[in-house]
Amino acid sequence: MHPAPSVIVFTTLSGLGFGLLFWLGLGLPAVTGWIAFVFFAIAYALAVGGLMASTFHLGHPERAMKAFTQWRSSWLSREGVCAVAALIVMGVYAAAIVFFDVRLAALGVIGAVLCAGTVFTTSMIYAQLKTVPRWNSPLTSVLFLSLSLAGGALLAGQTLIALVLLPVAAAAQVAWWFVGDKAFGKSGTNLATATGLGNIGAVRAFEPPHTGTNYLLREFVHVVGRKHAAKLRMIALAFGYTVPFVLLLVPFSHVVALLAVASHLAGIAASRWLFFAEAEHVVGLYYGKR
Repeated sequence: MHPAPSVIVFTTLSGLGFGLLFWLGLGLPAVTGWIAFVFFAIAYALAVGGLMASTFHLGHPERAMKAFTQWRSSWLSREGVCAVAALIVMGVYAAAIVFFDVRLAALGVIGAVLCAGTVFTTSMIYAQLKTVPRWNSPLTSVLFLSLSLAGGALLAGQTLIALVLLPVAAAAQVAWWFVGDKAFGKSGTNLATATGLGNIGAVRAFEPPHTGTNYLLREFVHVVGRKHAAKLRMIALAFGYTVPFVLLLVPFSHVVALLAVASHLAGIAASRWLFFAEAEHVVGLYYGKR
């Protein structure tokens, strides 16, 4: 799949933002006043900024509002509904804390559940796609949720929680890569099944459907070298998980905390690029790309 910058920014930032809102909804950290305002402002900037970035990949952004009407069948629509509900509930919760020094615990829990639900619905946009075997796995949702909660704990300054969740997210990442590398082969999809001609003999492509490029090739067929992918995986593991984990073990300082967050962002951005770049859509079979 084409790793569009807009969807990389969207999946990276919105996951962190809703992860931070999740912990704030549970009262972690238990901040009030202007300190709480700063935490919520960062969370909303990440969550809303990520959601806005996703609209740049839409062919017709002016039709985005229509997506909210398809919640019965569309995970994209469910994501939109969950996101709006989460932001509204957490907005009320934040206002009570910041301006009135009142913590509405029950409302915070509801908001936290909606934030986790938003991340889950985002993951299901990809996990439901049988046409992309690497994504079509429960591990995709596990990866999205573990990353969101680990990153959110890191931003919330919850050191002990982050020290537990970062290795969990790293394990989910490695497991997702391991299973994903074999997913296309195990799906049983090949040129014979794609064309329905396998019952009459061996099927091979005589020549490409056309000589020029088209939308399908631009969006659904992206080839990344194995050596390049291996290097990026190491970068993602090192900066996204290992460096932040090690930095959390040293005495706390704002500089160290900032470095841990910056490292995590860089690593997750690399893993998100791979998330799209390594995903093989079955339409590539028609163009001899597998």
